[in-house]
Amino acid sequence: MGLKDVLTRIPVGFLTVLKTVTRRPVTIQYPEQQKPMSARFRGRHHLKRYEDGLERCIGCALCAAACPADAIYVEAGENTNEERYSPGERYARVYEINMLRCIFCGYCEDACPTNAIVLEPIEFPTGYTRESMIYTKEMLLESPPINVPATPQRTPPGKYDRAILPFPPIDESQ
Repeated sequence: MGLKDVLTRIPVGFLTVLKTVTRRPVTIQYPEQQKPMSARFRGRHHLKRYEDGLERCIGCALCAAACPADAIYVEAGENTNEERYSPGERYARVYEINMLRCIFCGYCEDACPTNAIVLEPIEFPTGYTRESMIYTKEMLLESPPINVPATPQRTPPGKYDRAILPFPPIDESQ
């Protein structure tokens, strides 16, 4: 590299710096400023409930089987009429998602037969420790509707003989 090459590259370098000085910075001051997410963004997982307060998750672990990152752990428990968490025979006694392993692909949402797990674009998981990034069932489960008891519920025998409740009929007048 000769003196001529050095003298021609210095003005090119200054020109590059001048171009970037006039641009707006791409960094944002998170969490005060937040970048708008795309419409297809999949955020934090939520476990849904039925209108009567029972949990939709039946502990089938299809979400765990569909997860390519092996981030979901489900341990099923047995429902009784005195202590019912979900319709059917079983419920998710332990439900954990390791948010450090999750790749937010949405396969768990697609695999769920009761639409119990939903990835909602309302918040992104954050934490300071590895242990705080393992979301438990209590952290994932949404609150029951107002004036509806939470689980476990006492139910009359024979009321819930199916694990998946049928959808209400569609009102065609609307």
